[in-house]
Amino acid sequence: MLDIKFLRANPDLVKENIKKKFQDEKLHLVDEVVELDEECRQVRTRCEYLRSQRNTISKQIGGLMAKGQKEEAEEAKKQVASMAQELTELETRLDELTGKIRERMLVIPNIIDPSVPIGKDDSENVERERFGEPVVPPFEVPYHVDIMERLNGIDLDSARRTSGNGFYYLKGDIARLHSAILSYARDFMIDRGFTYYIPPFMIRSSVVTGVMSFAEMENMMYKIEGEDLYLIGTSEHSMIGKFIDTILDEDQLPQALTSYSPCFRKEVGAHGIEERGVYRIHQFEKQEMVVVCKPEESPMWFDKLWHNTVDFFRTLDIPVRTLECCSGDLADLKVKSLDVEAWSPRQKKYFEVGSCSNLGDAQARRLGIRIRSKEKGNYLAHTLNNTVVAPPRMLIAFLENNLRDDGSVAIPEALRMYMGGKSEIRP
Repeated sequence: MLDIKFLRANPDLVKENIKKKFQDEKLHLVDEVVELDEECRQVRTRCEYLRSQRNTISKQIGGLMAKGQKEEAEEAKKQVASMAQELTELETRLDELTGKIRERMLVIPNIIDPSVPIGKDDSENVERERFGEPVVPPFEVPYHVDIMERLNGIDLDSARRTSGNGFYYLKGDIARLHSAILSYARDFMIDRGFTYYIPPFMIRSSVVTGVMSFAEMENMMYKIEGEDLYLIGTSEHSMIGKFIDTILDEDQLPQALTSYSPCFRKEVGAHGIEERGVYRIHQFEKQEMVVVCKPEESPMWFDKLWHNTVDFFRTLDIPVRTLECCSGDLADLKVKSLDVEAWSPRQKKYFEVGSCSNLGDAQARRLGIRIRSKEKGNYLAHTLNNTVVAPPRMLIAFLENNLRDDGSVAIPEALRMYMGGKSEIRP
């Protein structure tokens, strides 16, 4: 959410940013906010004047009564009553205006970083860098579910009966591999200086609207019926929400956190849910990283975060590339975003396994996350997040890149201690 003062002073810049994101249907919101804000300030000024006058006249009433000037006192009382009535009406109007302004401000997109490439959708995202040499083996790589089934590691039929499409049972060594990857990711991030958390898996609506746009909320979040609680779509939601209405001293920053959680997503939209596979599903687990920092440090942290994911995948010998999200592919709260994609030998192309985002002060403004400074006073923090790893999607890349021609799967050295010393999984 933008600062109303910024929008007030730079309406044309805000409109230009909306155009860069190809959201012309939102252009009218800027003019509406400007008009509503002008009325809001006029009403607020009138309220302040009436309160001041009411207080002054109220103080005079006692003096008038003491002097025996009852008629003047009664007249003064009528003035105070009239002012109180007008104040009540104006305060109601002020609440209405404030609500309308916030409603519009919540859907006006954040100002994107100047370095973001301009493009209409994800087809115009820009490849930045590759890490590791993509390899296509001399044998056919089966679909990931087929690999798992040959290793007796997945049961989709039972999951469809219990829960429907978009769910799965992992079992045996594949289930163990899934847990091993998460355990390794946890320790990998702890070794890089991040504090480990297991957060709440449900959050209140005030946190949901603070961490994401309405469009994301509608397409992602599951609501708990009869309660003000939502299932988290990622632990970022809980971890950023942890700081709601908090003032952090500068010496408490940066807050570099890594968190494990299950994630629950409706996945409403063009992609939909796979009937047979674990790429796009309703339930998965993830190791996340979150940073709360000073504004001037967020570009540095952005680079650190995506490098962490690249380094993690490279320790498992999985080739990856980074893809910068263009303006039209950025969610409304994001200033800049970069996807990490893993190589798929079967498809002979890369696919997304993580997303690194700098949200500037958007989440901090919505949630009231501030920094205390003796020199600057209180100011808004910046927030960032990135995926370390999200199995079972990551299992697709892992299995395809470590598959051997005899159907066995090699276990890289980094994972063996989490797999009971195993160096391979065999059918």
